[in-house]
Amino acid sequence: MRTILGIIVLLVLTPICGSIVLVASLLGLKDHAGSVFDRMPHWWARAITSAAGVKVIVHGDENRRGSQHVFVANHVSWFDVLVMAASLRWFKFVAKAELQKVPLFGRAALAAGTVYIRRDNRKAAFDAYREAAEKIGEGASVIVFAEGTRGDDYPLRPFKKGPFVLAIRAQAPIVPTVIHGTLRVQPRGRVRVEPGEVHVHFLEPVPTAGLDYEQRDRLAAIVRDRMAACLEREYGVTSEVILPRRATG
Repeated sequence: MRTILGIIVLLVLTPICGSIVLVASLLGLKDHAGSVFDRMPHWWARAITSAAGVKVIVHGDENRRGSQHVFVANHVSWFDVLVMAASLRWFKFVAKAELQKVPLFGRAALAAGTVYIRRDNRKAAFDAYREAAEKIGEGASVIVFAEGTRGDDYPLRPFKKGPFVLAIRAQAPIVPTVIHGTLRVQPRGRVRVEPGEVHVHFLEPVPTAGLDYEQRDRLAAIVRDRMAACLEREYGVTSEVILPRRATG
């Protein structure tokens, strides 16, 4: 029943919220905290999670406050997107370019500030992260799933370098973010949604002020270690230890 209700709300709200954002973009309305580009994605996500019977429990509320952060999160379910959008305000996702092809949703997400990244093209990916850094410079925060794609279990997989290059470029603090519970709610490949609780842990921000490109791997290791420690401490999930590569040159 919750699956059906969630799908109905998704199918009804997506064209409504998407159209509002597209019209606002065509009218040249400014993107800022409290604007339609901030409110619509947040309301859309909250309505769908609520309809699906998913309760989002936030830990570390003080760490999600403010703006101009890079939220680096783990990724095991499509519901991670909804959970993050329901938990934050004035955010922009970095998402795979394939999503831009989804009718209406792709264009609306772009109008709302989503930065699409082509992972098979290094220059295009570099340009996408530069665009994301500009979003941070304008005052927004950015959400990145550092593993690159959804996994099948909670142990952390290797992180992509891009999110950390982005944070260093923008000199923005990284908020390591651990999501737990979405794997039961809706694992990859399943349409049915299981109502339940999802926990989101916003950990202490990792500063990037003064760091340069050569320190990206060490920064990634610090963030990943904090997330892995949280998963093990709170849920008994053990992740493989990955040592940062030593800088050369």
